[in-house]
Amino acid sequence: MSERSDSRPTPLHDLRVVEISDRIAGSYCGKLLADAGAQVRKIEPPQGDWLRDYSATRSPVPDGESSPFFAYLNAGKRSMTCSPGSARFSAELAAADVVVITAGRERAASLGVEPQRLIAAAPDAVVVTISDFGWTGPYAGRAASEFTLQAWAGSPGFRGDPAGPPISIGGDLGEYMGGVYAAFGVLAVRRRVERGGPGEHLDLSMLEALTAMQSSEWLHSQLLRVPPIRRTLEVPSIEPAKDGYVGITMVTGQQWLDFVAMVGCPQLEEIEQLRFQIGRWAYRDLIREQIGPWLAERTVQEIVELGQLFRLPIAALGNGSTIRGMEYVTARGAFVRNPAGFHQPRAPWLMSKCAPAPLRCTPVLGEADDENPWPPREITPTPSATELPLAGVRIVDLTAFWAGPAATHLLAAFGADVVKVESIQRPDGIRYSGGMRTDVDDWWEYGWVFHAMNTNKRSVTLDLGSEDGRRLFTELAAGADVVIENFSPRVMEQFGLTAEVLLDVNPRLVVARMPAFGLDGPWRDRVGFAPTMEQIAGLAWVTGLPDTPPVTPRGACDPLAGVHAAFAVLAALNFAERTGTGQLVELPMLETVLNATAIQAIESEVFGTMLDRRGNRGFGHAIQNIYRCAGEDDWIAVTVRNDRQWAALAELMDRPAWCEEELSTVAGRLQRADDIDRRLAAWFGRQPLGPTVERLAAAGIPAAPVVSPSLVTDNPQLRHRGFLETLHHPRTGAGLYPCPPFARLAGQDKWLRRPPPRLGEHNEDILRDRCGLTDEELTRLASSGVIGTRPKGL
Repeated sequence: MSERSDSRPTPLHDLRVVEISDRIAGSYCGKLLADAGAQVRKIEPPQGDWLRDYSATRSPVPDGESSPFFAYLNAGKRSMTCSPGSARFSAELAAADVVVITAGRERAASLGVEPQRLIAAAPDAVVVTISDFGWTGPYAGRAASEFTLQAWAGSPGFRGDPAGPPISIGGDLGEYMGGVYAAFGVLAVRRRVERGGPGEHLDLSMLEALTAMQSSEWLHSQLLRVPPIRRTLEVPSIEPAKDGYVGITMVTGQQWLDFVAMVGCPQLEEIEQLRFQIGRWAYRDLIREQIGPWLAERTVQEIVELGQLFRLPIAALGNGSTIRGMEYVTARGAFVRNPAGFHQPRAPWLMSKCAPAPLRCTPVLGEADDENPWPPREITPTPSATELPLAGVRIVDLTAFWAGPAATHLLAAFGADVVKVESIQRPDGIRYSGGMRTDVDDWWEYGWVFHAMNTNKRSVTLDLGSEDGRRLFTELAAGADVVIENFSPRVMEQFGLTAEVLLDVNPRLVVARMPAFGLDGPWRDRVGFAPTMEQIAGLAWVTGLPDTPPVTPRGACDPLAGVHAAFAVLAALNFAERTGTGQLVELPMLETVLNATAIQAIESEVFGTMLDRRGNRGFGHAIQNIYRCAGEDDWIAVTVRNDRQWAALAELMDRPAWCEEELSTVAGRLQRADDIDRRLAAWFGRQPLGPTVERLAAAGIPAAPVVSPSLVTDNPQLRHRGFLETLHHPRTGAGLYPCPPFARLAGQDKWLRRPPPRLGEHNEDILRDRCGLTDEELTRLASSGVIGTRPKGL
């Protein structure tokens, strides 16, 4: 796709956003909306957003200047410092189409933001509140951090060698997940508003957003009848080569067999359990003993190039000092210049008819205080009917595995009619690539990630390699609003179903494509899954213990990419419905992850300092870690952000002698951080897990037990909020399925309306209804293998 041109319009037009944010999630939500063309006014306290002074590497930010990270998140916004309750503050909220605020109920009220009053006064308004646990439930008032929310969500609970501590994901990844979910929710409800429907209070829970980054392991336990998952690492994953680390990812059994052939270890081919990632941990020593010498004789580049010949997801690891120089980045212009003087990732989407807003300057604190308020919108009567925001949107879904289905999962939950297209020649690989049942005939119906990410959809099978299959697919596209796929770029070209062909059939269509490495450029034909992106984009580099190899976050960037895709689809759909013009939307998975790791490359360029692994100690100025408690393999995650929380923790420990006065300040604690960490480890090692979490919570200190992701269904907060809903699948029975991370919408009693579809379950319904087929034609298509309900050859 060609370089962006400022002469093209942004996908969004005349959308007014007020952002009141004291965390990355809110700023990133505003950034995504601003990139897509919204006007964003950021209301800050008199001293400014604390992120103006934030550096993850603890590099000093000159007085009177804003940090480069703040500039990345806020370029192009306007800053105001009007105080809560003032006439100007009220006027800004009243005239906004969207209000984004990162606060729980009490904090929001103290800031003068009461969603129901705002919506009563302006029925068209969309108010998004982003808070740690959401506004309701038993944990709603608890203190938390992204780090402790990871622990509640089960993330570190399945990552790491059992001989050592659980390992959290580095880099505040959950904040970006919360931010893009919020931005998606804005566009979804805004679509309903533009059709004369009501606005909404979207109550987003960061805990639920982070839980959505796990692969619904509780369904894994249920569907495959296996015990709750425990800590492991992928084997192989990030391994030493001759001149550095190389990242290796194998999702399918065929990839394992190809890897074994590549490294010349045929003896590993004969062990059946090794074809599944989950079976390799028990053989980790054998595998590393066999492949280690081969890897040690070759450079990272040699292994990566050989991996491409075998079509294996193998990558060199990126970090803050190398990301901007990667071949992909330079060839595709994936970084652009911020007016503050550094380079940052461009917006994580490219459109053929639209461009992102040009990067403008970082707002000076209070620069817009003297500007005129937005004129009030004309208030139109709002009907009481509250249909789902995306009701009437038709989506043809060709996606597979996790990232693509995560996009359509969210679109379907908000009301879109999603038809999932598979084939009996190649069903969605995630139906069985993570393990399979051997005691049932239809084992392909038991894949837990498939179950989690395909609720509310209907399934049709079409062999796109056949003329009949392509014709029927084209008919479906002709009546659709969106076609979305995440194949490697050559696949749709081989089928003759390019964006140009589909847009010729339906000029209003949004054709969303989610290649790993873009539709053109030097890495176009490379194979890549989420762990590959996590390795390349620097996320793995900051995850793990300081003196051990980096650790892959284990696919958390699949749903991150999926929600970004859903957001971009709605932005393009807004443009299509406003102008009648469809377009190609390109969503390279790598660029999504680069946006979430941007601080690494930015701080390396500006400060010359590189983020590295710090185990669970995190970055910035907080004291935090995962500490072993008194029980067997019991661990607690704790963050101490400020002086008040430190004083409360010292009080809980009965003020031991080592808690001297000099530790009462952030600077004092940072100077003695290693000593503090050792002493806290000794104290927590004598405490019982459950009661200690509750004592810390009562004292206002962020704390959480490290739980297995298989057991998050026991969390009373998730249960109270309805994040998990029960559906009955005709083959697998009742199960708990994940929902979007928002409280239910007004008038809504559930998010999930139908269980995940069986392969080809809706062939007859869809092909009769959308394509007008007769019984005779359906019979002919089934007998010739164009459609079907069993994988071919079974």
